[in-house]
Amino acid sequence: MVAFNPIDLIVMKYLKSTKILFFSFFVIAHVFWAQTDKDLYDIISSVSEQRIHDDIKTLADFGTRHTLSDTLSSTRGIGAARRWIKSTFDGISENCNGCLEVYYQKNFIPKGDNKRIVKDVYIVNVVAVKRGSKYPNRYVIMSGDIDSRVSDPTDYQSDSPGANDNASGMAGTIEAARVLSNYNFDNSIIFLGLSGEEQGLYGGKGMAQYAKDNDWEIIGVLNNDMIGNITGVDGVIDNRTFRIFSEPTPVTETDGQRMARRFYGGEVDGISRQLARYVHKTTLQFMPEMNPKMIYRLDRFGRGGHHRPFNDLGFAGIRIMEAHENYTQQHQDIRVENGIAYGDTFKHVNVPYAKKLTAVNAINLARLAWAPPAPKKVLLGGNVSPSAVLKWDAVDGAVSYKIYWRDTTSPTWDYSRLIGDVTTFTLEGIVVDNYNFGVSAVGINGIESVVSFPSGILR
Repeated sequence: MVAFNPIDLIVMKYLKSTKILFFSFFVIAHVFWAQTDKDLYDIISSVSEQRIHDDIKTLADFGTRHTLSDTLSSTRGIGAARRWIKSTFDGISENCNGCLEVYYQKNFIPKGDNKRIVKDVYIVNVVAVKRGSKYPNRYVIMSGDIDSRVSDPTDYQSDSPGANDNASGMAGTIEAARVLSNYNFDNSIIFLGLSGEEQGLYGGKGMAQYAKDNDWEIIGVLNNDMIGNITGVDGVIDNRTFRIFSEPTPVTETDGQRMARRFYGGEVDGISRQLARYVHKTTLQFMPEMNPKMIYRLDRFGRGGHHRPFNDLGFAGIRIMEAHENYTQQHQDIRVENGIAYGDTFKHVNVPYAKKLTAVNAINLARLAWAPPAPKKVLLGGNVSPSAVLKWDAVDGAVSYKIYWRDTTSPTWDYSRLIGDVTTFTLEGIVVDNYNFGVSAVGINGIESVVSFPSGILR
């Protein structure tokens, strides 16, 4: 992480005027900010369309990656696929002097655990950790799914290339690991291949429980599930728009927290929703050609993805995916009917679009991994007053804080004020009744944490 060099410290030591000292610090900080912005643009340009193409093709060519498929073959089935993923992560690590910790995480699921588990199976995830230098136990996670399926979710013999669902997300995760392995971060990044998604989100359940058992502090999970299709079943073709799904509030909240929301608001301000807003804002700032679309729902209507198990245990998690799905290419036996080619085959994947969404993930992973922790214990006051008052605990690594507010019906943080290194602030003339509020921490590099919504009342 960026720090003052000895010359900077000598100059600051001998500056006599407080105003000059502040100005010097301001100039130095902005040099760091400019460098960080350059790094983010470099990350975007480093994402390789060819490598993503090759990785999607390799995964699709394993024939099937069904959770219950062959684990012994070196060329077919989920066993061969996960070994290839691990060896690829190992290769990335070798190229960065061992910067990734690569391992399997697995759980045994017995036959009959649900109707899609027709035989005993180990659900095996592939984990690659880029360890943070300052907060090694704080993690931001990008995940893709290893497994695939056809029309019958218990058919583990038929060809199921799963090119878009979800070789695209897995290939994007691998490519993000390649690119970000060239940088150092304060927080840890995990690149994660999850199995068992189609059989009941088993990989995510196992990994989320593993994180909880090992006391991981998870900043957020970016679950990538289908990031390679631009032609919708409705005929719409769109290579810029993508969706960000997030639940409104944690399912783990207490009855007291739920009751407080009736009086103080926050119905759409849970930790996953703040993570979604962070990705939305970062994308618009650094990739303005893209059109991120926040969806105020856990996932698609009545459906689920691998961020949900993390949400179920109280962790922030969102789903990033294409905007326009083609259901003739999802969960389908490979066939042609009435002139329509069914099946999730490689020819339907739009690799340039997958590259764009991989870049979206990469810059958000980098910013979150470079950011200081989000403020904790944010308190809000100012009822029956013409001004809103906020107070929070100091954050290690923060050099300033930023207060956000928005109309209660707005989906995004529309107003903000950078307020310096203080832990309480009064927004004069801003009536607390009319807005929602939040606070982020800002590091020396200018990168902000996720916004923290008030968790209590300042009395």
